[in-house]
Amino acid sequence: MLKDIKKTAKITLLCTLAAGTTFSFNSGVMAKEVKAQPASYQTVTEIEDWGPAITKVIVDLGRPVPVHSVTADTFNVHVQRNDSRLANPFLEEGYRKVTKAYVADKHGNPAVQTGKYAVLEMEIGPTVTLGSPMNFDMGTFLNDWNESDYTITQQKDILTPAGKVSGLVADTFTGGVRELVDDFGTGEATYDDVTLTYADYAPAEDNKKNPLIIWLHGMGEGGTDPTIPISGNKAANFASEEIQSYFDGAYVLAPQTPTFWMDGFTGFGDGTSKYEEALMSLIKDYVAKNKDIDPERILIGGDSNGGYMTMLMIRDYPEYFAAAFPTCEALKDTLISDEDIQSMKDLPIWFVAAETDTTVPVNEYVVPTYNRLTEAGATDVHLSLFDKVVDTSGLYKKADGTPYEYDGHWSWIPVYNNEVSKTIDGKTVTLMEWLADKSLDK
Repeated sequence: MLKDIKKTAKITLLCTLAAGTTFSFNSGVMAKEVKAQPASYQTVTEIEDWGPAITKVIVDLGRPVPVHSVTADTFNVHVQRNDSRLANPFLEEGYRKVTKAYVADKHGNPAVQTGKYAVLEMEIGPTVTLGSPMNFDMGTFLNDWNESDYTITQQKDILTPAGKVSGLVADTFTGGVRELVDDFGTGEATYDDVTLTYADYAPAEDNKKNPLIIWLHGMGEGGTDPTIPISGNKAANFASEEIQSYFDGAYVLAPQTPTFWMDGFTGFGDGTSKYEEALMSLIKDYVAKNKDIDPERILIGGDSNGGYMTMLMIRDYPEYFAAAFPTCEALKDTLISDEDIQSMKDLPIWFVAAETDTTVPVNEYVVPTYNRLTEAGATDVHLSLFDKVVDTSGLYKKADGTPYEYDGHWSWIPVYNNEVSKTIDGKTVTLMEWLADKSLDK
């Protein structure tokens, strides 16, 4: 019996030693440091009410890690902004605030169990300049994309079944996406030595005729990169699912002038434009090229400089367009003759502006023009005159808790968000609903 007891004790001791060895092995694996792989990052740019913002970086971790192994304080994110157009290219540098982090796939979609990438969402806002991938040059009065160089540095270990990951530094940029902007194509056309570039969006093929929305950019979006007119402010939103739904699919054409639409033959904003004939030729060629554009439903609008150009186009080609929506338009009323009013009065027009606009004061521009059109008998001409331009998302506020207020000239913001509406014939109608209903054959 004593022999059996000794045998049992020996077996128990061996089992205990084996279990202990296994436990030590597993603990050792969890404590083991995994060799850091070269890390890289991508950026995600979204077009906000105030312009483009880099909202996320997607970090390639080099190996799969479990979900929930990355938090907002796992990495810090440093950025340096430079504008190569400037004599001193350096703009600013600093650390971006990470507001949310999660493990994801390579497209930034949250992972279910494991993923090889970490998405870091960052604070953005109309005053958070570190997040801007675009810069306005006061020398040229033009926007352009700037260089945003990121360095993402790991601050806390990432625990995985294979061991802990630490020491990652991602400073190699491998590309980025610009939401909605990347859905547009680009092109250029030359007419009598005048070259215009353009961005354009085509709806899915649906075996029917589609309207065409033409948008003419403001003063800061000229140049030769046609992604700037749809990104410098929120014009890319015309391709959004929400706006497209009003038209059941619409083409969008955003022409770009190399300088300013208001460059006239005798001076700046003289009531002419040296780009007008080329612009009309571009529009006609674009319609001819895209056979499923409905020539009865061509809609034109623009902001500031582009509002000026919109006014010239509907003054000189009033029978070509089904409707117009000039925004903070910059054609001074004193440059509009009574004959011009007569040529425009039968065209459906919806003006948008804000009373706080000091760039083109409404009492010198849109208000007297609107009044003259209505006095001339215009029956489908409207004016939405906002008290001021404020944030309507609820995300951005002033120090006193009231909504953040934009420059009064920025009345294009409610246009892009379809927050312009009016009661017409007893029914509340938004600007996009109104535009979608317009046709030359009505």
